[in-house]
Amino acid sequence: MTTRRTFLRASVAALLTSAAAAAARAQSHGHQVYLPYAQRPLPPTVVPGPTPGIDRCGPPWPQPTPDAPIIGPARGTVEQAVAWFVPRASVIPPPAGYTEYDVRVICEAYRSIGESVGVDWFTALAQMAHETGSLTSWWCQRPRRNPAGIGVTGATRPGTEPQPGPHWAWDDRSLIWREGVSFPDWVQESIPAHLGRLLAYALRDEEANEEQRKLIAHALSYRPLTTYRGTARTWQGLNSKWAYPGCTYGQSILNLASRMRGEITTADMPPSGAEDGDWMPADG
Repeated sequence: MTTRRTFLRASVAALLTSAAAAAARAQSHGHQVYLPYAQRPLPPTVVPGPTPGIDRCGPPWPQPTPDAPIIGPARGTVEQAVAWFVPRASVIPPPAGYTEYDVRVICEAYRSIGESVGVDWFTALAQMAHETGSLTSWWCQRPRRNPAGIGVTGATRPGTEPQPGPHWAWDDRSLIWREGVSFPDWVQESIPAHLGRLLAYALRDEEANEEQRKLIAHALSYRPLTTYRGTARTWQGLNSKWAYPGCTYGQSILNLASRMRGEITTADMPPSGAEDGDWMPADG
């Protein structure tokens, strides 16, 4: 009787004989065959990751929207901006939220100040809409009036502590302090700070005229800008600089500006709002 061990030995021998014959046939045709048990495993593929501080977003992201300069004429009207903001901002009632009158004052101020210093004020309004969820976020509500996540880093402190510093706001919903800049007025303070900060990203001091330098000084009195000064000439140049990680930050703003003008209607961008996962970096 054939034992199990004898049967296994015979089976293995047959397999080896068959494999050797196949290898001989392949070699006669100029090919080489490796038996499975003799192959060396391939080394793992190493995919280089992003370089910290340089390539925060890894491989290049798609850029579906044509870029545009920050310094340049606006393409859009106050009426288009008001029509966009009013039905969205109205979900937050006064005194924290904004009425149609408030929205018009804000949009007119963006136009007036933006035109005086050459900033594309309509796209700046789109940035404000992106950052504030179209005037519905906690940071943009009174008494904070923050239009663009300025100084909003995501840092918090326990509510049992006294105010940690000048740029912290008390959140009575969560009973904690949140880091970020609050402004006492839209027209005189927060809008100039927003547009002046855009100028600081787009221009160095020697490139700015007198009016631009005044607005930059006003903006940087609230929050300095060092690393990225004069490094973002275009809206997509703000990617990973104004907001972190912000890999498609500029594209989202430009897409939103197109929607505000009625050029596109599909939601082809990430959700907007101060709580969308992007924060102002420490050096931004």
